Amino acid sequence: MTTSFDYNFTNSDSRNTCLLAAIDIGTNSIHMIVVEIDKTLLTFTIINREKDAVRLGVREAKTKKLTEEAIERAIASLKRCKDLATSMKVDHIVAIATSATREAPNGQDFIQRVALEVGIQVDLISGYEEARRIYLGVLSGMNFQTQPHIIIDIGGGSTEIILADVHEPRFLSSIKVGAVRLTEELITTDPVSETEFANLQAYIRGMLERPIDELRRKLGNNEQPQLVGTSGTIETIVAINALQKLGEVPSRLQGYQIGLKEVKDLVKKFVSMTYKERLKVSGMPYKRAEIIVAGGVILMEAMAMLKLDNIIVCERALREGMIVDWMLTHKLIEDRLCYQGKVRHRSVYNIASKYQVNIEYGERVAQFTQSLFKQLKGIFHNWGIEEWELLWTATILHKCGLYVSHSAYHKHSYYLIRNAELLGFTELELETIANVARYHRKSIPKKKHEPYSKLSDTHKKIVRQLSLILRLAVALNSRQIEAVKTVECKYDKEGKKLYLHLFSTDPNDDCALELWNLNYNKLVFENEFGVKVVATLN
Repeated sequence: MTTSFDYNFTNSDSRNTCLLAAIDIGTNSIHMIVVEIDKTLLTFTIINREKDAVRLGVREAKTKKLTEEAIERAIASLKRCKDLATSMKVDHIVAIATSATREAPNGQDFIQRVALEVGIQVDLISGYEEARRIYLGVLSGMNFQTQPHIIIDIGGGSTEIILADVHEPRFLSSIKVGAVRLTEELITTDPVSETEFANLQAYIRGMLERPIDELRRKLGNNEQPQLVGTSGTIETIVAINALQKLGEVPSRLQGYQIGLKEVKDLVKKFVSMTYKERLKVSGMPYKRAEIIVAGGVILMEAMAMLKLDNIIVCERALREGMIVDWMLTHKLIEDRLCYQGKVRHRSVYNIASKYQVNIEYGERVAQFTQSLFKQLKGIFHNWGIEEWELLWTATILHKCGLYVSHSAYHKHSYYLIRNAELLGFTELELETIANVARYHRKSIPKKKHEPYSKLSDTHKKIVRQLSLILRLAVALNSRQIEAVKTVECKYDKEGKKLYLHLFSTDPNDDCALELWNLNYNKLVFENEFGVKVVATLN
């Protein structure tokens, strides 16, 4: 394992994958992710996460140096990270340090100690470089399409605010307001007094005013940006909000939205509570309770000053950006745009590869789902491109459950899809995709099936109808030998009959198995759409 920036893929390295560990030494916490990079698909999958709240940013009052206690906590944490990375046989470790180390007079001394005592080279990066890598991380996990995005990442020592579109970051900023920094410098009362709360708000507004004004000047006259939030403070606020609204925290927060009013209500609640009372709030991490007030006020003021009423969560940020940056540096990707536009497709193929899906078969079935989807549109459904993407994803992955077991593999497919790191999809979209794959065979959706029953009526309908199209497409590929070349749909409105005319690849093939499977699966289609299905071979 190498621990410096000298690892390159060479012709002698014939492996299609490599393992990379990325460590972020922040003001509040040390985070590490271990990823598997697929050099063929140019994607990466997170296979392990570690986090340790070491509070490196709690510095000496007079000298502003990192305290010896904080340094020792950080070094112990980094040793555990390296031991884990070594046990996983990673090929390379990249590590960066941000605000706390950057500003401390003994920051370089700390980095040297890490090199000597841990054996990891740490790169100290600027606030702008930190913001750029956050942008790359978000870009790898969200589909920007044509809309500009404002990204806010609230850390322990700094807050990064970024304006970006699909092509480039238009504006990068790193402001010295962070949850740990402001808690240490501006909060002394418990609960927070009205005076300190007012001072906290005024200070944050003053610090944010200039960068936000500059950012707004970079927006076009008619542009409406999407606000994206990343990292611990925002994820904690969103998780607590979700728990209060839904009774549970979603397994993934990616794509979850929260409004400014809800943020204000939670901040008001946190301000009125003592530290011990905040500890008892459901969903509040133990080491987040002390700094959540300052972090929450930063978010609240930033949203208000940006004049944006909603924020959406992206679970990818700095660490994932480090991975993308490493891939760029090592010429694995030509530029960051290959992580945009087709982020969903790349992610789907990555998961398919992970679970050893027969891609050629999946794409063949997808040709038939697309044909049926288009031919039946306007007759039996009115779904559009968004629903088609969900169906396409479910089609490619509908057999991934075979990775677990052949028995009831459709149920395993549901679980794997639901828990896979499919990028570019919201929680609701992932639930819909997983359900479509779940019901491509065997039983139809039922009220007693809990995941299905929790969907809205609209999404239940999407699941029912898209899964039926997938059933027919799978039947048309029964032997997986491309026996059926094409299918033509004809609808007899008066007789309420749908004719499926099959055209075989081989004129001497009677496609008996495909016809049998169509007739076996047509009943559920007939019940859903109130039509008689007649399958014939031309």
